[in-house]
Amino acid sequence: MNSANWDNSKNPQKQNFNVYGVIGICGVVGNLIARMLMDNKCHVIGTDMHGSEQCQYLYTLDNYKIPLYLGEHPESFFKKSTYIIPPPSLQENSDLYVKIKNYGTDLLTVEDCLKTFKPEKPVLCITGTNGKTTTTTLLKHICKSAGLKPTEHGFRNLQGNIDYIPPLQARLAGEVAVLETGTFGKTGDLKLMVERCEPSCGIVTNINPDHLLENHDFMNYASIKGEFIEYFKNKLIIVNSDDPTVYGLVDPDQKEIVTFGVDADPAGEGYKTCWCGREIMVEETITGSGFYTCECGLNRPEPDYLATEIDESNGKFKLHSVEGVVEVQMKLIGLHNVYNSIGAIAAAREFFKIPLDEIVCAVESFEGVPGRIEHLYSYNGMDVVLDYGHNPAGIETVLRELKKVYSKITVVITVSSESGELGDIEILEKALKIGDFIVPASFASRKATEQLDNISSDKIMLTDVSPAKFQKGTLGATADQVLEGVKKGLECDAQALICLGEAAFKYKENILKWKDLES
Repeated sequence: MNSANWDNSKNPQKQNFNVYGVIGICGVVGNLIARMLMDNKCHVIGTDMHGSEQCQYLYTLDNYKIPLYLGEHPESFFKKSTYIIPPPSLQENSDLYVKIKNYGTDLLTVEDCLKTFKPEKPVLCITGTNGKTTTTTLLKHICKSAGLKPTEHGFRNLQGNIDYIPPLQARLAGEVAVLETGTFGKTGDLKLMVERCEPSCGIVTNINPDHLLENHDFMNYASIKGEFIEYFKNKLIIVNSDDPTVYGLVDPDQKEIVTFGVDADPAGEGYKTCWCGREIMVEETITGSGFYTCECGLNRPEPDYLATEIDESNGKFKLHSVEGVVEVQMKLIGLHNVYNSIGAIAAAREFFKIPLDEIVCAVESFEGVPGRIEHLYSYNGMDVVLDYGHNPAGIETVLRELKKVYSKITVVITVSSESGELGDIEILEKALKIGDFIVPASFASRKATEQLDNISSDKIMLTDVSPAKFQKGTLGATADQVLEGVKKGLECDAQALICLGEAAFKYKENILKWKDLES
């Protein structure tokens, strides 16, 4: 949608007597636009056809004095507005759009607002297949511990790493912006995202097969992440150099690059396609990352931030950097969290310039992210653990790490892969390879069991729920199906039960309440 009557020579930031009318205040974008404008000292009013009972994000406006017109778009809203900001989805042939034009009010698009109101603070973006959320949350924790206030989008139970959320979050009140940035797997979308955010630093955690395109072209997916790296050619980029796909995307003429990695015994061998076209073997520390070399000259470098003497089960490691060697004791476990931590440490030191001793103290106090290898409780001697993992690479990493701690694990799958049936089958195959008992609790995982031959019957534990009654769609399983999966899993002879997937995370409270009732 194009702007109507918008004169780019105007400077709304200096015209504080103007009134910005936001249509769609109950939606995510409208809500963020309103708060962003208020944080920039603008006068704002909002309207939405939804009533207050349907306006689920009203709590974010508690500290803002925004006059709201809910349940309708009254004439008084249009009369009071100097500028009208409609939702980006509003079509130019809609009655509402025509009504706005007829009022002769200046119309601002979301893009206009992004161009007019700049972040005016240090902005850092984080991308990657796995580890984005933990790295983002940890880095914000480090900033807070150092007295720096990060911007927060403020939405409960909303990851907020796509569309207009990160760019608008960058422009909210705060001293720094640490933004998780995702992709729909379409060429150009991550490039547009990072351009809107206007960061000066970026972190790439890894690149593994995940939300693949229809032709399941991993290198095409990886090249989309390359759009992110390309943006930082003349800025600071921090990368996991243990990942050949990531490191191979870095331009040799990169202006500023900081690398991180680990010195750990390989857990196995994997293969990735080098950017030269050759298949290269990776001595994997975690899925897709480790030690590698290619005939084209791509070799794993000595990382600037290196973790050694790693005790994964207890979250201990030694961090090597130009400032020397320091010991780090995390509250988190697993090698993947070592990677997440050193990536965050590198950014905190190199970009935000926080003293290393303060960074280490913050890392050691970090409690983790809900839903990421989250210990829920122990039941009859079995630890019940929750993880939001929903793609094959992430799930493989989580299960590998848990097997280093527990001799036998039961895996309850509540996932419906965004990669379709092939993704569902791959998730099941990885669970069967690493886990000791598998409970397919989602419709997709139950269906995947029917596609595989030669499955060991003593590994698969089916619930009594009829497959026909399973919920279809991205979430994968209903609350009852998740709970039945957990109950079935607790019957197995294992030291831990890991409940995987978005449905498990959404219905965590049901799992907790059931345990309390049983107790």
